[in-house]
Amino acid sequence: MTLEQQHPETQSVPVNSAVVTPAIRTGPVIALLVASAFVVILNETIMGVALPRLMVDLNITAATAQWLTTGFLLTMAIVIPLTGYLLARFPLRRIYFMAMSLFTLGTLIAALAPGFEMLLAGRVVQASGTAIMMPLLMTTVLNVVDPSRRGRMMGVISIVIAVAPAIGPTVSGLILSVLDWRWMFWLVLPIAVLALSLGAVWVRNVTQTREARFDIGSVVLSALGFGGLIFGLSSIGESASGHAPIPVWIPLIVGALSLAAFVVRQLALQKSDAALLDLRTFRSRAFSLAVVLVVVVMSALFGSLILLPLYLQQVLGLDTLTVGLMLLPGGVLMGVIAPIVGALFDRFGPTPLVIPGMIVAAGALWGMTTFGTETSIAWIIAVHMTLNLGLGCVFTPLLTSALGSLPARLYSHGSATVSTLQQVAGAAGTALFITLMSVGAATAAAEGADAVAATATGVHTAFVTGAIIASAAVVLTFFVRKPAPVEGAPPVVAH
Repeated sequence: MTLEQQHPETQSVPVNSAVVTPAIRTGPVIALLVASAFVVILNETIMGVALPRLMVDLNITAATAQWLTTGFLLTMAIVIPLTGYLLARFPLRRIYFMAMSLFTLGTLIAALAPGFEMLLAGRVVQASGTAIMMPLLMTTVLNVVDPSRRGRMMGVISIVIAVAPAIGPTVSGLILSVLDWRWMFWLVLPIAVLALSLGAVWVRNVTQTREARFDIGSVVLSALGFGGLIFGLSSIGESASGHAPIPVWIPLIVGALSLAAFVVRQLALQKSDAALLDLRTFRSRAFSLAVVLVVVVMSALFGSLILLPLYLQQVLGLDTLTVGLMLLPGGVLMGVIAPIVGALFDRFGPTPLVIPGMIVAAGALWGMTTFGTETSIAWIIAVHMTLNLGLGCVFTPLLTSALGSLPARLYSHGSATVSTLQQVAGAAGTALFITLMSVGAATAAAEGADAVAATATGVHTAFVTGAIIASAAVVLTFFVRKPAPVEGAPPVVAH
């Protein structure tokens, strides 16, 4: 039986066309995808505020506890490269149910977890579903939304990608103020089940499918490459606290060599359109530049999201509810400005948004270098809101510029590439900030500082490094341009 016979709703769609069956209303599909993606992405950072309590309840170190976030992001980085193949080979409806079923199962496992190992396993299963959802959403939007309206739609997607993680600590803080940490999962579980139920009614196949080859060698190299690099980065933090399981240089070298082999293999396979992740996307200058900046932005966002709750609780001694409420204004601000930024992009392009946005974000990270043992709550909230304002002005234009510069046949691979590097950057940012904090704190403690002062020193070290990286990225923003119309762009079919 042919693919078209299996899925007759896609029969009239050519392999490299973005035409969608006119009878299908895509509005409800996109709405459910956005809502579902928001729920699953929220769980990337929901553990941040809970880490100090988990360290006590589960008797683990900070470097070990951060694997509940890093492991989540790392799993996503390993799974997302598969989505280019999955989105090409299978219809949207089937992929949606796969993603939400995995997320629901992982949420149940985490809610029932008696200890760290099972909790981490639940997070990994959760992440496997989450990894599929974002490329699914972006590829669908690219195929069914007219290019002239993509900025506004990407603004909505930015709420999912950036705002959901930003308010994760607030949600967990509110829950932990009155309930056990397992309720962070019990409360999400019925929402996930509801999304599955609504999917049975609303989700239809609005994107094309085609025959695609599955290359197991690419999957293995991808897992070893991304996994080795992130494991090595995270092990630096564990090494500083004396808990590294193996020498740090081993996973770093294995990761670097495997990633290099993965790239070489993709370059060879893409000649016959058989690559797991088609790297011809990087032939677009706009795509390459935007991706580099997205990596910097995601590193800063996730690094600060993991470090701020630790600083607020371990240095300033604040409770989880207070920490969650302090981080809420920044997340709300990013959500409010995302659609506005998208509309401004459609009208003026990325340049007037990206340059000042990155400057503001870098300035906010420099402001975070002033955080110490006596810093006022008002100043912390103001700086955090400033960071989110800057990142909010940068994120939507970069995503739209990157993906809008590609031909339709590379949409799924472009979405998979951007999503993969977002998660690698988030995991690397998390690992980098925690590592720098651990090293800085260990050095200060060795010099005689007490625990609070040593942690404050470590936090300062991490934020200085983040500020330097963000400042260097400001230079690149001057080269960002609005992508020219690409041959094969889809017609207006969204309702």
